[in-house]
Amino acid sequence: MRYADPSASRDLLGNRTLLFIFICAFALVTLLQQILYGRNYIKRYFEFYEGPFEYNSTRCLELRHEILEVKVLSMVKQSELFDRWRSLQMCKWAMNISEANQFKSTLSRCCNAPSFLFTTQKNTPLGTKLKYEVDTSGIYHINQEIFRMFPKDMPYYRSQFKKCAVVGNGGILKNSRCGREINSADFVFRSVPRKWLKLSGPQSPHLQDGRKWRNRCADAEDSRAVQICWCNLPPISEKYTMDVGVKTDVVTVNPSIITERFHKLEKWRRPFYRVLQVYENASVLLPAFYNTRNTDVSIRVKYVLDDFESPQAVYYFHPQYLVNVSRYWLSLGVRAKRISTGLILATAALELCEEVHLFGFWAFPMNPSGLYITHHYYDNVKPRPGFHAMPSEIFNFLHLHSRGILRVHTGTCSCC
Repeated sequence: MRYADPSASRDLLGNRTLLFIFICAFALVTLLQQILYGRNYIKRYFEFYEGPFEYNSTRCLELRHEILEVKVLSMVKQSELFDRWRSLQMCKWAMNISEANQFKSTLSRCCNAPSFLFTTQKNTPLGTKLKYEVDTSGIYHINQEIFRMFPKDMPYYRSQFKKCAVVGNGGILKNSRCGREINSADFVFRSVPRKWLKLSGPQSPHLQDGRKWRNRCADAEDSRAVQICWCNLPPISEKYTMDVGVKTDVVTVNPSIITERFHKLEKWRRPFYRVLQVYENASVLLPAFYNTRNTDVSIRVKYVLDDFESPQAVYYFHPQYLVNVSRYWLSLGVRAKRISTGLILATAALELCEEVHLFGFWAFPMNPSGLYITHHYYDNVKPRPGFHAMPSEIFNFLHLHSRGILRVHTGTCSCC
């Protein structure tokens, strides 16, 4: 006669109990992680969105705190940062006047854009031995000819403009429909990426022959010629107007573009002149005293515009301003061989403008919704790795946005 083992069912029940306890513990740990990271899904799921919420509402204070509590970018996963940023878009943005004034006061003490953004006759007298930003052992003697190229004083003063737009080249701008909002700003800065467009195939021979290049650049109906001529100046042609606008008051130009694509302006100069004319009367800003290689080609830009009797002004970053701005952002954790031109312009805008809006600034391959985007709004050419610290820069911008110091636009605009 067989007898059932009475302990068998107890062992089975015990195993099930252990499995149940393990699952519950795992779920509890996961839930605690989500709470620690600020992702209270249950609360968010049952919320009825009637936004946008007011800036100082309890909900918006919580959402801004979730961004600000992340002190270092490595504290959270990229997807987690996106989630927090996307949630914050439910809130209206408003400038926090006390926070903004305090931040601008700090910039005034460390950098002072209204006095030192450009090299001027006032801050760089005749005979000055000007030190380069990077080639610190190099010195440029300011002679009479160069001195006359400098403006007598800074053309802009502190908080001169009510609302400014700083426009980058990120793929986040594509299909953003932000053109009208950018055009509505009182003053618009446009920055360029460091790398130029890489052209290949049947276009390349035209880059080797200046005469063909010049003729093709003159033919605005030739799409390939337009692509060649843009090099790495930010395009604002009709194809992109709805997203990026057309208004431009200051546009930066990287001397490496001029060296590589315009033969240092030692041969045909009209193609370069024609590219700049797209920006109409916008001032041209160059880092002439970043290093010794930049100086001569940057000075030639002034000669070219004078030769063609262009009304466009040419300004040069003051090297000490660039040094001070780099040191300031280094103190806030931006560690890079060189900070981006966009960060430099945004820093200057915070002193020159009452309210600053950033467009086209995003350093990730996906937008906040997790969809892949191109690197630039006009191409997908990647930059040289390791030169800038773009994720760190954007992270700081998100903090400034959350503090009400400036506004970062990463979604679709609905202006005017």
